[in-house]
Amino acid sequence: MNFKKYWAEFIGTMVLVLFGCGVAANVGVDSGSGYLMTALAFGLSIVAMAYSIGNISGCHVNPAVSCAMLLTGKMTIRDFWGYVIAQVLGAVAGAALLGVFCGWNCGFGANGLYNGSALSSFLIEMVLTFVFVLAVLGATSKIENSRVAGLVIGLSLTLVHLLGIGFTGTSVNPARSLGPALFAGGDALRSVWVFLLAPLAGAAIAAFVWKYLNADEAPAEDAAK
Repeated sequence: MNFKKYWAEFIGTMVLVLFGCGVAANVGVDSGSGYLMTALAFGLSIVAMAYSIGNISGCHVNPAVSCAMLLTGKMTIRDFWGYVIAQVLGAVAGAALLGVFCGWNCGFGANGLYNGSALSSFLIEMVLTFVFVLAVLGATSKIENSRVAGLVIGLSLTLVHLLGIGFTGTSVNPARSLGPALFAGGDALRSVWVFLLAPLAGAAIAAFVWKYLNADEAPAEDAAK
């Protein structure tokens, strides 16, 4: 068994949590500059990792992305669980490093419910994840996109953060939410189930929509020849 791809997912998710949540914890998101810096930190982390480990594991660094890849037939169930375990462990490691760097009361950039509403937060996260995962599926669908896929995916993550930060802090990634919540505790841990389930639901919808939209692509190409 090739464990390198699992190590790559561990490292990628650790970097995403350390830098993305680290910037959120340090600069805050109460101002326009804080919004932008946090959104860019998450997006640029994906760009950096995509061109570092993308050739090894595909740089999912997100159970929601792996879920969509599973549902579209792009990975096996065994690899799916291997990726998810590596991603969760990487997120915990990233949050632990953040605690060492910033102190154990830094908040860890944990997600929170919008206006205390689990339903509103679930819907927000589901829609944000749908948009993000649909972009991932599109960017990775053709080999000719490989040179720019990492940049497109990173910018897409930045985009959903620009909208979502003001609502929930933006998860779209169950591992990114679970790691910080384990250390932040309190409300973050009590509400983490929303940020585990909503991204998976959004990813599943994106996968089915993607399959539907591309169902006739091959026949259409053949007919055009």
